[in-house]
Amino acid sequence: MPVLPHGDNDSVDGRPGARVAPTGRKRRRNRVLIFLAVFALLAGSGLVAGGYYVDSVPTPTDLKLPESTTVYYADGRTKMATLGTENRTIVPYGEMNDSAKQAIVAAEDRTFWKNRGIDFSGVLRAAWSNVTGGQRQGASTITQQYARVAADLKGVTYSRKLREAVIAWKLDDKYSKDEILGFYLNTVPFGRGAYGIEAAAQTYFGKTVRRDAPAAQQLTVAEAMVLCAMVKQPEADPNDPEGQPGYDPARNATAKQNSIDRWNYIRDGMVKLGYLTADQAANLAYPDSVKPIDRNAGRSGLDRPTGLVVNHVLSELRQTEQFRGKPADYLRDGGFKIVTTIDKRVQDAAEAAADIRRDTAPEAVRGQPKNWQAALVAVEPGTGRVLGYYGGNNGSGADYAGWYYDENGEARGFGQHPPGSSFKVYDLAAAVKDKISVKQHFDSPDTKEFPESGRTKDSPAGPIRNAERAPCQPDCALWEATVASLNVTYFELTEKLGTAKVIDMASRAGVDSMWAVEKGSPQPKRVDLRGKDPDEVARQFSTEVGIGQYGITVQDHANGMATFAAGGKRAESHFVRWVAKGEDRVYEEALKQTDLGLDSEAVDQLDWALRRVKAAKLDNGWDSAGKTGTWQAGQSTTQNVHTWMVGYTRALAASVWLGTVDGKPLRTKDGSYQVFGATGAGPIWRQFMEQATAALKLDPDKYRFGDPRFPDDAPEPTATPPTAEPTTAAPSPSSSSPSPSPSTVRPTCDRRICITTSPTGRPLPTPDLSPTLSPTPSLSPSRSRGPK
Repeated sequence: MPVLPHGDNDSVDGRPGARVAPTGRKRRRNRVLIFLAVFALLAGSGLVAGGYYVDSVPTPTDLKLPESTTVYYADGRTKMATLGTENRTIVPYGEMNDSAKQAIVAAEDRTFWKNRGIDFSGVLRAAWSNVTGGQRQGASTITQQYARVAADLKGVTYSRKLREAVIAWKLDDKYSKDEILGFYLNTVPFGRGAYGIEAAAQTYFGKTVRRDAPAAQQLTVAEAMVLCAMVKQPEADPNDPEGQPGYDPARNATAKQNSIDRWNYIRDGMVKLGYLTADQAANLAYPDSVKPIDRNAGRSGLDRPTGLVVNHVLSELRQTEQFRGKPADYLRDGGFKIVTTIDKRVQDAAEAAADIRRDTAPEAVRGQPKNWQAALVAVEPGTGRVLGYYGGNNGSGADYAGWYYDENGEARGFGQHPPGSSFKVYDLAAAVKDKISVKQHFDSPDTKEFPESGRTKDSPAGPIRNAERAPCQPDCALWEATVASLNVTYFELTEKLGTAKVIDMASRAGVDSMWAVEKGSPQPKRVDLRGKDPDEVARQFSTEVGIGQYGITVQDHANGMATFAAGGKRAESHFVRWVAKGEDRVYEEALKQTDLGLDSEAVDQLDWALRRVKAAKLDNGWDSAGKTGTWQAGQSTTQNVHTWMVGYTRALAASVWLGTVDGKPLRTKDGSYQVFGATGAGPIWRQFMEQATAALKLDPDKYRFGDPRFPDDAPEPTATPPTAEPTTAAPSPSSSSPSPSPSTVRPTCDRRICITTSPTGRPLPTPDLSPTLSPTPSLSPSRSRGPK
């Protein structure tokens, strides 16, 4: 729509609406008027230090306006969330369409393009009223209104009015009208927490003022008039919200009528200023498309599963040099563009599979009891980028996949769970690193004593037991024991390697934290494994670490799988790719790898053994490897609290946990307790891996595993071992922990394979896990005894 000339307001540069260049005589007259007005106000208010106002005037370049920070998916275009105490998105004046520029002038300052930043008659009226003892009054120009907001001038006082006028005067001298109008449109409040015209357009109409957007998505003139009407009173009067509701048409009938009346006033102004012809104005209809009031509008994403991703993003950035030590709201209100590592395609697949309340979840877990909960994390091998993260359905609720630091530096999250047999991948990796072939045979009887670890028939805990016989027993190759999850074999392997080597392998692969049982504490304590001496760390754990009886997070486990997928090259798992402020990038991820020391032979053997786990097989042509895990409940031989499935292709690694939020056993909607890693977490993992790899559109032939080389010529066994993994149980004490009395020992079994565990306590009542981050039911030390 063309902008018509402003009557007798001739243009100095050919642009309709430009300010007339004042003559020298007119400029001197304006200064005299300003001086008289200022003097009158100074005299009337008793202020004589006028220089104070002039010297302390903040200019727009000095302002640190709160601006919404936007979080994006990895493509840098798809918005994940908007943050900030004020919903503001700054759009340069030249990138705005004309709708709001014209409407705001018609609404708030029809002399804007002609005046010198001050309404002289208004200032003189206020001064005269001041001198004569009348009521305080005075109209403000757009420039004055911006000055008031910029300088945070509050109250209705003479001194405020004076300072407002002086700032406006200085602004008009220093900046062009276009610049001032841009400052104003990006600053002024529009209600509903929206500051600036772009935030208002999105909040009220779901549109944009950007002129380069498709026409259907741009704010129209009629819609801009509705928004500009609200500037007069953005929010309802808190003392009389019904009687003085303002101009938001969605607030109540009175507010809507106010909006319509002011919309008509603005329309008349648009005609008088030449922005609309009379015919155009007559054909303009008041829009009824204003969105209902939603206080979370503009702060999208925080109540969805990706809200947990945002928590990790902010936590990660606060640990960086660029953002460390900054105020709590610096990131949220800083107007940053944060591009995460999360791939929208992978995230969609994660939520579809792991949100077991959805119809898209696997049939085995869909529609199960309300206390069931799943968590899933996917990591890109070689880079450590977290591509998908599901820690729960509520972004402001508990995080069952990991933990993070909040704005106050407090640890938050709910993400540690005992991994059970899924932890055996680290034992296996440590073994092949030490040249123990996956075809090396171990004595694997149903029951075996380990005097060195205190597991004998005469000890309170008793020996380690296997109750279900695998086809290979009692003489099993390591790969067979892996597939069948023979605890006797893996306990012996851990004792042979030493707990320090197993923990060191897990730590270097990606497990940064492990939760240990501490004497006298009802809750496990988080032990930071990073950069610690393995022998010193191992003193806090017992040989049972090798069969997965100490809690770890889903995120760490996923990172460990990504390390194996990358051929033993570990990258730090992270959530942020880059951060920009305006056109400048202020932070970028630093990708680096550390080598676990696994040679190609060891890597091939590890892959070869884990590929034989039936639950890890995908049906979409991808080579895949993985391991299941289960954690038993109490004295029951069939009831499980936690199930796991972890694994990888060469292109994607993922870890899935399925358990309960209250520490009770997993019980299906049909009343069955037969829930295992292969049947609980397994279907979620397989569906996710198949859908995610399909969505990424990668060629599976480019990501094949290598052929293993073995140090001997032993033939590959042909027997098919069982697919259900045995359950492991609560952590046994470290060497410094006391042995429990026999009355506290509870045998645990996965079908017929038993290990003991102690009684469980109640879960924490809140996801605030600081300072020890112990999120699961309390665990007393335990040792296993003979079969019941």
